Amino acid sequence: MGRGKIEIKRIENANSRQVTFSKRRTGLLKKAQELAILCDAEVAVIIFSNTGKLFEFSSSGMKRTLSRYNKCMDSSEAAAVEYKTEKEDSKMVEILRDEIAKLETKQLRLLGKDLTGLGVKELQHLEQQLNEGISSVKERKEELLMEQLEQSRVKEQRAMLENETLRRQVEELRCLFPLTENVVPSYLQYQHMETKNAFIANGVKSPNLISNCANEKGDSDTALHLGLLPTDVRHKRKAPGKATFSNDSESHMALL
Repeated sequence: MGRGKIEIKRIENANSRQVTFSKRRTGLLKKAQELAILCDAEVAVIIFSNTGKLFEFSSSGMKRTLSRYNKCMDSSEAAAVEYKTEKEDSKMVEILRDEIAKLETKQLRLLGKDLTGLGVKELQHLEQQLNEGISSVKERKEELLMEQLEQSRVKEQRAMLENETLRRQVEELRCLFPLTENVVPSYLQYQHMETKNAFIANGVKSPNLISNCANEKGDSDTALHLGLLPTDVRHKRKAPGKATFSNDSESHMALL
């Protein structure tokens, strides 16, 4: 006759509870050992009695089994967190894709494309949006034009002030340095005078110089006729005669 089924609940009698604990603990540790040997599994069993006494069994060492258990728990938690994050990210990606598709459709409709599925009310709403957008663009354009106009006015005022300042400075300089009556000869006149001096130094007489010399000679003859020629001028006019006589005498001696 088989053993009857025992109801699983706390045993009230302390002696019976202790006896049952000892028997079942021994059987559990024996089954764990058999499982480790038969199936080549890593088995660890930890038991605490109601009095706090520890009973344990480990096929590969309790510390090693516990460290392996902790690593598995950490990896499983990390894997669960990663899976949850990926799931949330994928959901967010789907939401963003839907929003992008809606925005692209809206942009095409604002450009006047893909209007086949719209009704009268939707078209009126779209027309109102376009009118509002055009008015906003015009207002912004007017603001920019007014800003550019104001900047141009400011630049014009600055230029006028600078011109006025320069004009005053020029007037002050004119007051400090008035124009003189003696005009400085230009570069061309100065060059012409230098050319005349060079011709005179080389013994070349230009027509202008000859006429000037003739005028000077006439003036001197007139002065001599009137008896107004100074003594030093007389000596100068007599000197060329002497030089001519000396030159003639030298040439006569050379012929002899």
